Amino acid sequence: MSGKSLLAYCGPVGDVFKALADPTRRAVLDELQDRDGQTLFELCTRLVTRHGVGSSRQAVSQHLDVLEDAGLVVRRREGRYTFLHLDTAPLRAIAERWPTDARPTDPVEGPP
Repeated sequence: MSGKSLLAYCGPVGDVFKALADPTRRAVLDELQDRDGQTLFELCTRLVTRHGVGSSRQAVSQHLDVLEDAGLVVRRREGRYTFLHLDTAPLRAIAERWPTDARPTDPVEGPP
């Protein structure tokens, strides 16, 4: 890849694609969408009971690091607890790259 295409996949957008590539990380985002502001313990419990994800707390914490690096998760410390929050703002850069108004108005017909 070169030029504009190469730039599209490095930096923040590339981090978002990397973060979304893993099914466990997508499950984490689903859980935070469903119930924002969870602790790591709460999140791990919900991942096991609702998604069958049997990852250790350390493994989930590593997934959270990747999501945080991509800007999709924000950690907020309050006393001895850390609360996890979903931030969908980085997804806007992806949506803006391929805007829906660029689609043709007529459906493309397939081969006869």
